[in-house]
Amino acid sequence: MKNNPKTLTAWTMYDWANSVHSLTITSAIFPIYYPIAAIMLPSKSRTLDFFGFQLENTVLYSYAVSIGFLLLAFSVPLVSAISDYTGKKKVFMKMYCYLGAISCMLMYFFEEGRYYLGTFAFLFSIVGWGGSIVFYNSYLPEIATEDQYDRLSARGFTMGYLGSVILLIQNLTMVLKPEWYGGISGGEASRISFLTVGIWWIVFAQYSFFYLPKDSKVQKQEGSWIFNGFKELKKVFNELENLNITKRFLTSFFFYNMGAQTVMYLGALFGSEELKLPSDALIVTVLLIQLVAIVGAYLFAKISEKVGNTKSLSIIVISWVFICIAAYFVTTRNEFYFLATGIGFVMGGIQSLSRSTYAKLIPEETHDTASYFSFYDVCDRLSTVIGTFMFGLVNQLTGSMRMSVLFLTVFFIIGLIILSRVPSQKIYR
Repeated sequence: MKNNPKTLTAWTMYDWANSVHSLTITSAIFPIYYPIAAIMLPSKSRTLDFFGFQLENTVLYSYAVSIGFLLLAFSVPLVSAISDYTGKKKVFMKMYCYLGAISCMLMYFFEEGRYYLGTFAFLFSIVGWGGSIVFYNSYLPEIATEDQYDRLSARGFTMGYLGSVILLIQNLTMVLKPEWYGGISGGEASRISFLTVGIWWIVFAQYSFFYLPKDSKVQKQEGSWIFNGFKELKKVFNELENLNITKRFLTSFFFYNMGAQTVMYLGALFGSEELKLPSDALIVTVLLIQLVAIVGAYLFAKISEKVGNTKSLSIIVISWVFICIAAYFVTTRNEFYFLATGIGFVMGGIQSLSRSTYAKLIPEETHDTASYFSFYDVCDRLSTVIGTFMFGLVNQLTGSMRMSVLFLTVFFIIGLIILSRVPSQKIYR
């Protein structure tokens, strides 16, 4: 039965469980800790020997994000197709969840100079987080009617923002007030925060796993799981060929998401390395973004009810263009706070509305929603790969993150042009 309150709450609770990874690991504490710990010993050089490549620690961080999402882009479509074939959606969601959470726990051992451990634990935490999100998103059209997509998606992101802020505040006290915890070092406080992310993620995910719909029983067919998985992928590819509006939206999403995800994953790095802001200022900024994002998610859900999803998304993308241009000129802490407020509004809206818009563009009779959402995830992950890679490449070539941020406007403008050709009403699919 769709729109069951307990099921909807269980769905939003997984946002509460996993979003601590997005905040503590990819946005707040880990991006600040990584350049400090990722150094060559005993020289303490910032240039690292990574499998024979000489890379600055900040460049390696950008590339690690790219590689993590590249692995997602190649693995998740196959796994989601297999889950549709076997009816084991929740099993695979659990598998990715535990991979991500355990990887976060392993970051506790990422001490100064152990950059191989830190890089690979971070990389696989991204794989676990992103993989579980695919199956989580695929439940949306299964548990709710279309008129609830925008609100439920916004509610999910709101739960994620609130949960992650609560844990980050706790972790922030360890980093800024170590005397409250027996005088632990700042590095140890950061590493303990990575451990708490993994524990929080696993514990609260159990509520979702218990109340989300049980895996369906399917009739076994001839052939291996992998072979039939590829058959399912081919089937979805063929169906998308006849869904012009859906393809157009995915193309637009691919481009504007390059810029949005890059800002989300590398924004703290920009503040620490380019503006030389202290750790406490950066973490406060990330908290500000999360709180404002709650307002943004609901605000743009309301706007979409009035003007439609496409127009609402267009407003958001135009705002992103101005934000990137403004970031190029930011020099002070207060200017950075003001910019972060704007980022928070549009970040909450773009994530929530993109997910619900795509759910509306999936054919109503579709049962293998995990495979469809894997295509959405491929666009998300590949665009993140390209965005973060280009950010790192421009930074490496120019020596300026400001130029990298300014370059992101190209992606937003291309996405906006394509989005203008996508009608808001599902009937025009």
